[in-house]
Amino acid sequence: MRVFDHPEFEHHQQIVFGSDEASGLRAIIAIHDTRRGPALGGLRIYPYASEAEALTDVLRLSRGMTYKSALANLRLGGGKAVIIADPRRDKTPDMLRAMGRLVESLGGRYITAEDSGSGEEDMRLIRQETRHVSGLSRGDDSGDPSPFTAHGVFCALKSAVRHRFGRDELEGLRVAIQGVGHVGAHLARELHEAGANLVLTDVDRDNLGMLAEELGAESVAPEAIFDAEVDVFSPCAMGAVLTAEVADRLRAKVVCGAANNQLATSGVAGRLHARGILYAPDYVANAGGVIDVEAQRHDRYDREAVMRHVERITATMDEILTRARIEDKNPAEIADQLARERLAI
Repeated sequence: MRVFDHPEFEHHQQIVFGSDEASGLRAIIAIHDTRRGPALGGLRIYPYASEAEALTDVLRLSRGMTYKSALANLRLGGGKAVIIADPRRDKTPDMLRAMGRLVESLGGRYITAEDSGSGEEDMRLIRQETRHVSGLSRGDDSGDPSPFTAHGVFCALKSAVRHRFGRDELEGLRVAIQGVGHVGAHLARELHEAGANLVLTDVDRDNLGMLAEELGAESVAPEAIFDAEVDVFSPCAMGAVLTAEVADRLRAKVVCGAANNQLATSGVAGRLHARGILYAPDYVANAGGVIDVEAQRHDRYDREAVMRHVERITATMDEILTRARIEDKNPAEIADQLARERLAI
């Protein structure tokens, strides 16, 4: 398995492979950049088909966290962790405590938080072994960053709709949401409240059915979501969903969602651009969660201040989409360029 010459390596500062025989832990922590501050990124627990697949995912995710924090004006770097396991069958308290010891061994260079396959209770177990954990409840605040992530995507989506369709209101807009877990469900409710018409899908048919009934939304099979007759496609599940084939199938004119690493390859951004589909770069749109998680690290937590910071995603997205239009480039290219400017790399 290649590391230094891996196509996603891009000058990572540190990559740590950790294992614990007693608990079955197999994990990778990737630290991409710490020049702005410690590397913060969530812990993804997923049954990857191979170690190579897990390495590719953690490298892409950690780099995205560097760019996300830079564009959100946070004093953080980028990192990510993955555990190769099925969170429904393999996750145990011993495994999570072993993960905590691995995080602790990095001496604060990496701060973990919840992500796909992990939740607040898991972070509490990890916290037994290391203080370098965020996303925990404090008083009346749940610690769950999902509502902030969803609201940031909502703000980014409104910006993208304004730039693509020249309209500010979402009343009557048709939005397809792929994945209605924590973030996707919050986003669906916020869009419904704004008057959007929703088409939903998820691999969890029970949750999908309940949310569709609650919101009066249409539900479709997972594979059918790409062909839905909608204005906006919002990927809120796993990454790499925007393949060349999907880019050619989409009926939507805007793509804006919460999933990380939505582009299967960088070339897909150009393919969407050529078709007149406006892509809102994922690590800009979904920065609300890391904004909240960063705020939780401080002694005084001000939820209203966090929400104001999240809503500044609108201005960042406006800047990116305006530059993309003026320079006739795809927004993903402009977002990467802007992030590197802020990082001075």
